[in-house]
Amino acid sequence: MEHPELAAFCSDWLAAWTGNRPERLRSFYTEDAYYADPGRPQGLRGAELLPYFRKLLAKNPDWAWQAEEILPTAKGFCLKWRACIPTDGREVEVAGLDIVELSDGKISRNEVFFDASVLAKRP
Repeated sequence: MEHPELAAFCSDWLAAWTGNRPERLRSFYTEDAYYADPGRPQGLRGAELLPYFRKLLAKNPDWAWQAEEILPTAKGFCLKWRACIPTDGREVEVAGLDIVELSDGKISRNEVFFDASVLAKRP
């Protein structure tokens, strides 16, 4: 994908992280996709993604994600992002990085990196 296509993809994909629509989010991933984040550093694959997304999005239906910078790679892109996570009457801002590999226009590998200790500081 060219940079304008990646920007459109990221806009749609990041929007799918908000609003507790796990099936929509899952539709961005290949059937056998690999996904890892600080909560699941060992990673999840394929059929494990939807149950995880259901739990994660139900807990955080109002968080909002914004692309800061998209860096195309040979297999996909790296995405620098910011998220605002409402919790206990305040918003926690988190910055992070995703490494994303694509296959036929869907995510086949997604590794998410951010400082999880920021979330642990919730009052």
